[in-house]
Amino acid sequence: MAAPGVTVVGTPPDHADEILAPAALEFVAGLHRSFNPRRQELLATRASRQARFDAGELPDFLPETVHIRSDTTWHVAPAPPDLDDRRVEITGPVEPKMMINALNSGARVFMADFEDSLSPTWSNVVTGQWAVREAVRRRLTFQTDEKAYALNPHIATLVIRPRGWHLDEAHVEVDGSPISASLFDFGLMMFHNAAALLERGSGPYFYLPKLESHLEARLWNDVFLAAQEQLGIPRGSVRATVLIETILAAFEMDEILYELREHASGLNAGRWDYIFSLIKKFRSRSDMILPDRMQVSMAVPFMRAYQRLLVRTCHARGAHAIGGMSAFIPNRREPDVTERALAAVRADKQREAGDGSDGTWVAHPDLVPVARDVFDAALGDQPNQKDRSPTVAPTADDLLGTTIEGGLVTEDGVRTNVSVALQYLASWLGGNGAAAINNLMEDAATAEISRSQLWQWRVNGVALDDGRPMSADLYRAIRNDELGRLRSVAPSYRWTDAAALLDDLVLADQFAEFLTLAAYPLLD
Repeated sequence: MAAPGVTVVGTPPDHADEILAPAALEFVAGLHRSFNPRRQELLATRASRQARFDAGELPDFLPETVHIRSDTTWHVAPAPPDLDDRRVEITGPVEPKMMINALNSGARVFMADFEDSLSPTWSNVVTGQWAVREAVRRRLTFQTDEKAYALNPHIATLVIRPRGWHLDEAHVEVDGSPISASLFDFGLMMFHNAAALLERGSGPYFYLPKLESHLEARLWNDVFLAAQEQLGIPRGSVRATVLIETILAAFEMDEILYELREHASGLNAGRWDYIFSLIKKFRSRSDMILPDRMQVSMAVPFMRAYQRLLVRTCHARGAHAIGGMSAFIPNRREPDVTERALAAVRADKQREAGDGSDGTWVAHPDLVPVARDVFDAALGDQPNQKDRSPTVAPTADDLLGTTIEGGLVTEDGVRTNVSVALQYLASWLGGNGAAAINNLMEDAATAEISRSQLWQWRVNGVALDDGRPMSADLYRAIRNDELGRLRSVAPSYRWTDAAALLDDLVLADQFAEFLTLAAYPLLD
């Protein structure tokens, strides 16, 4: 496994000889050399924008791109046949068993995730690329003592989510520095699978996470053009759906679609990272503090505005508007819990369909029929409802009006955030990035909400509903309570590392941009 200027660090995991072949590494290294300087510039731009927000500035629609927003003549490329009906999409990490179950679930699309629901151990990343390659060729199987797993004749359309622009892959160095994780994930998938997907009548389809500006979308578009040219596949073969999961991207939806227009498939309401982004970007503002996480639903006004603006923007440009993830999951051992979860998911999906969304996300195969029933009722025989659009355009004030009537910060909210963050970090450090906690599917995005709220509440001394101020001492007391309880239930987990990491995230003077950046060096 060698390519000029490329070093693979650490013990090669299973399938490394196939996935990390010299030609594959040479391809991803070429992308990195061409585009990493711009990636670094854009990450520096993120930091400078944050400094302005810390000084009191608020985002707004960009005056310099008003001509793009006001021009009604441009549209994104028509959807390919296997991405035209997206009424139910299931998501999950690129782990063989979970991939097989998701592809067989009856959902129209499966988003195979290298990002928030995957703990990026070196083994997980390489095995994930191998599993994607096997799935594309319909060869993916998995065997346990109880059951053999294999793909059905008809499976969901495969879409890949690479890691975000902010992440590196430490196990591959190019010219002495870690490679961009985004370009590594994207490049390997393209190298191994783009031609095979096109031969099968599909194509290389992607979900793009964590974008904060149309300039970051432009970078992706240039990567797509270069990759297609180098691999000798037709321009426009790549299709990308962008997750609108930052408050800044919400102000640039038109511009993001415009930059990607020959490769764009739609936008998705990445609600959990969106909430995290609101907390992160406005962390210094005492007038924009959110209450307990469970009170921040898609029904509150600023989240409704975000969802409606997404639908309106997409449908004006001929793009798909995909709803977000409901975190509830069924519990087969507790029928009452399952009944409540199904009712909550159904209500959530009915709201999305009623707003005009063309499809939605679920995290568990048992939820596919619930979501499908809702969207079947809304769509009928039509593949989407792009002819529907909210009549009112949400304003900047609507997006930024984060006050929730009756919203409270409570000890239960603090305790839940501490417990969820500890459990998720312990799971992630153990190699599992999709953790079922309290009948919710938690990934990095939901854990980010938990730890960022704790930091913000502490720094601002937010008053709990009982009058006590949130403080470092209160955090430590609750952390000790929860840590003791969790250790008694699962003593083998890496609780000491999880607690130390959470302490750093919550008690630091400076806000950590992403918990995964802090946790990544601790992975085995």
